[in-house]
Amino acid sequence: MTWEVVIGLECHVQLGTLSKLFSPSPTEFGGAPNSHTDPPVLGLPGALPVLNERAIDLAVTLGLAVGATIRRRSRFARKHYFYPDLPKGYQISQYDEPLCEGGQIAGVRLTRIHVEEDAGKNLHHAGSPISLVDLNRAGVPLVEVVSEPDIRSAEEAAEYMRTLRQLVRWLGISDGNMEEGSLRCDANVSLRRVGEAAYGTRAELKNINSFKFVQKAIEFEIARQAAILDAGGKVVQETRLWDAERGSSHAMRSKEQAHDYRYFPDPDLPPLVVGEARIAELQRGLPELPSAMRERFVRQHGLFEADARGLTDERALALYFDAAVRAHGDGKKIANWVQSELLRELHRDGRTIDECPVAPERLAELVRLIDDGTISGKIAKEVFAKMYASGDSARVIVEREGLLQVTDSAAIEAACRAAVAANPKQAQQFRAGKAAMMGFFVGQVMKATGGKANPQLVNELLQRVLEEP
Repeated sequence: MTWEVVIGLECHVQLGTLSKLFSPSPTEFGGAPNSHTDPPVLGLPGALPVLNERAIDLAVTLGLAVGATIRRRSRFARKHYFYPDLPKGYQISQYDEPLCEGGQIAGVRLTRIHVEEDAGKNLHHAGSPISLVDLNRAGVPLVEVVSEPDIRSAEEAAEYMRTLRQLVRWLGISDGNMEEGSLRCDANVSLRRVGEAAYGTRAELKNINSFKFVQKAIEFEIARQAAILDAGGKVVQETRLWDAERGSSHAMRSKEQAHDYRYFPDPDLPPLVVGEARIAELQRGLPELPSAMRERFVRQHGLFEADARGLTDERALALYFDAAVRAHGDGKKIANWVQSELLRELHRDGRTIDECPVAPERLAELVRLIDDGTISGKIAKEVFAKMYASGDSARVIVEREGLLQVTDSAAIEAACRAAVAANPKQAQQFRAGKAAMMGFFVGQVMKATGGKANPQLVNELLQRVLEEP
């Protein structure tokens, strides 16, 4: 039997605020267990929740970036379930009146983006009957990005996650650090016969925190459900946990429906109203998005799609490239230097583009020195390494170390004649029709001139010398 895969993703993105959604407790990762709590987080009697407006701005920004409709009036609800990582016994979330509706990411339609507070974290120790709970994460503001069931493969799901992570980092909404739980994914997976309109019974894969695991977990679930259906069985609607070490999932609990959570409007919180003026201000503050910038790089600079995609992987890198191009003018030349010499040095040192010691304007200056014949491409690589190490400009290094390109035709011709005279056997081979020997002689001349000779002049003069009777 041939089955069609139907996947919808629910992605939780922690918002990059300094305090929690309804309390002043800090949100940074890595504090001592249960050190980032306070009366509102713990739900103590009389504790007054005070909304973090910065979190709402970030949520609206994401909604605008994906083309969602922003509700001027939304509402917080209480979502009840009794887990030890929710000290209040309920989660403040949004249900029937979310902040954002619609939009799309990577061609996948979105149902909604709603704001909620995160739960804490349960710590289970293998072989021990004891579990611990850390409430530092409880109350951290996040958005849940809920997609329509438009995804049709595990690979597409992983690509959707990559695009979402790039977008929230690009906008400064979240660091998207999946290892620290800033971005997590629940995947709803079902199968149906090809050509059928009705959806099959879905299983939910819970709290997956890497692109690799998202893809592997979904692939495993597809195979599991297909085996059940091929054998004539029925898939049970349930929530399953992915075990990355074993490469398999196991049942966690039967899948809840909305009524199981007993949603109702939070009586302590008034409706959330976002004014037209505030939405317009956030709209004006949106940067050029990665997809638009990628298209511009291809259109304006003639870059290949793959190169433009690499240059827009991070916003800081894209802005660096843009600044260097403005200072130089030739996007292709700048792209070559950024993607080769610059990124290689940064990756070697474990630095980000923000920590790069070579300013974009100085990279542009280096490339101009090649353009005007001041230095050769080979020397330029040496100069760049010195720029990266010292922070000095290309021109300062070239003048200080005597690296100016030799363009004196008489001096270059003398070096060519010396190379031919010193290698009569190779000269004879060239004259006998072995054209590849030209490369040998170019190398000899460049070696003799310390790599400073103008390559074009070297080739022209060697050709003339070698063709002399």
